[in-house]
Amino acid sequence: MAPIDSDDSTTAGEGEELRAGRRKAARYVVPVAVMGVAAATIGLVPALADSGDPDLPKVTAEQLIEKIAKSDVEQLSGTVRINTDLGLPDLGGLESGLMSGMSGGPGSGGDDEGSAADPSAKLTELVSGSHTLRVAADGPDRQKLSLMENAAEYSLIHNGKDVWGYDSQSNEVYHSTAPDGAERPEKDVPATPKDFADQALKSVDDTTSVTVGGTAQVAGRDAYRLVVEPKQEGSTVGAITVAVDAETGTPLKFTLTPASGGAAVVDVGFTKVSFAKPDASTFDFTPPAGAKVTEADEAGAPAEAPEPGRKAEGDLAKGMDGLKVIGEGWSSIATFDTGAQGGLPTGSTGGDLGGLGGFLGSFGDQVKGDFGSGTVFKTRLLNALITDDGKVYAGAVTKDALVKAADAAQQ
Repeated sequence: MAPIDSDDSTTAGEGEELRAGRRKAARYVVPVAVMGVAAATIGLVPALADSGDPDLPKVTAEQLIEKIAKSDVEQLSGTVRINTDLGLPDLGGLESGLMSGMSGGPGSGGDDEGSAADPSAKLTELVSGSHTLRVAADGPDRQKLSLMENAAEYSLIHNGKDVWGYDSQSNEVYHSTAPDGAERPEKDVPATPKDFADQALKSVDDTTSVTVGGTAQVAGRDAYRLVVEPKQEGSTVGAITVAVDAETGTPLKFTLTPASGGAAVVDVGFTKVSFAKPDASTFDFTPPAGAKVTEADEAGAPAEAPEPGRKAEGDLAKGMDGLKVIGEGWSSIATFDTGAQGGLPTGSTGGDLGGLGGFLGSFGDQVKGDFGSGTVFKTRLLNALITDDGKVYAGAVTKDALVKAADAAQQ
């Protein structure tokens, strides 16, 4: 439904408190990180819900965003289906090495191979393909997330101070102790509709249009559809739709469609959900007999420091510590310097990242500009320019926007 004028329009003063509540920094693995940057700013355009089934009371977009923000649901359980389609060809396992390196998990350095149950590496599987999760929560001290696989299951359990990861396929257990005041086990990627919605709605400005696009039923629940669309040109994002539970304000479904059309890039939604208190036994965990148990302080020993003036292999991801963001809203571009002259490592350098460099070069577009030359790596949502002097520019923006940003950085 197109936006309409309303006396409920948000003024600068009225929106300030909402803005302040949405600007907490979040760190997620690419491509979710760039999607979050692109969708991080929301401009409020009041609209009324379309008539539909179910028939719900009229609300404005601002009221619906406030409903999400004020949702105090602490107890729920259900099944979540995640589908991610970036249009990438099969990476042949290279993505596992890249993601684990970025997250600091197994494979990020040293001779210690880490644990197959380490959540910092295991949950990065959610950034591609289709997955089914079972989730449960009972307040700030108890959560459980289980990733259902073929004839196997991976579970991440937070119960009080204990955080357990268990991989049934390898029969390995990863254990850590949550710091005081921790409300949930840390994970590198969002896993529920609320996780994604929080990313998309964490700040407010005039770079986007937000409307209420009717109603829907999700997992048997009545919901409003919040539709977020870019006002800025050059974005690869078409629209974000969040189905918001009419009673509780909990996001039940999150869908991101690309500007190029076609299937959703990200589609995350409950197929079953209950807001009843889960049974306490849901969060109990005892390592199975014979399981290999790895304590967090025993895993992931840091790699030996490289020689002065030389980056170690695998330091491509560590270069992201200097991450900067150029622009705002939907045209935001993340940039960092890998310190690797000659662009990404090639297959001859060895290691997963070396293989990834050769892979990218095989299907990327060669570009030139004031910055020099480089390769643009493209997906249906995320584009990244890797220059020959080791700089990376990435965002949910067009190839031309990346080249322009790289040129501007030389001035």
